[in-house]
Formats: sequence, C-alpha cells, structure tokens
Amino acid sequence: MPRRILQGVVVSDKAHKTIAVLVERRVMHPVYHKFVKRSKKYLAHDETRRAKVGDKVEIVECRPISKRKCWILVGDELPVLGEKKAEVVVAKAPAEKKSAAKKTAAKK
Repeated sequence: MPRRILQGVVVSDKAHKTIAVLVERRVMHPVYHKFVKRSKKYLAHDETRRAKVGDKVEIVECRPISKRKCWILVGDELPVLGEKKAEVVVAKAPAEKKSAAKKTAAKK
C-alpha cells in the first residue's frame, strides 16, 4: 500500500522532536452542495527540529513511533508566518516612532 503524503501548516513545535501539523481539506456538504473546510491535526516526527510554527510542510505516513505519532516530516517550504519575519516587523516599528519623536523635538 502506498504511503500517504499530506501538506499542512505547523501549529506547535513545543514537544521534543515532534510537531503538530494542521491539514485542511475541502469536502462537499451532502445537503447544501457547497464546499466546506475540514481540518485535522497530525503529530509528526521532526528529527532535526528544523520546522517552526507557521511553516508549510509535507508529512509522510510511516510506522507508529508512539501512540499518536505515525507521520514523519519529509519536506518544508517557505515559512508562512515565520518567527524571524515577525521580529523584523516589531523591530522596525519602534525605530520609526523614535525617529519621528526626534524630528518633532528638533523642530521645537
């Protein structure tokens, strides 16, 4: 039987060598015939601990590693909401406010 490959977003990396991946899929509602989003969290093994919260990753099915963990991280793509980008935005915002305050103080 072929191994399944799923794509999702990392929602937690707090556990040691384990990540929680949120996988969303679209299914048609049986009565209303509209597409509805269904999501499920999978625990995946991350040996090198390279995946961070917000990264878009691929996981592949494997043998059971623990009670709930039977997926392995195989590939990661560009971060969706990486922590490094958030730090840069936060670092720039106070610097702009300080420079604006210095300009108004210089005018007085």
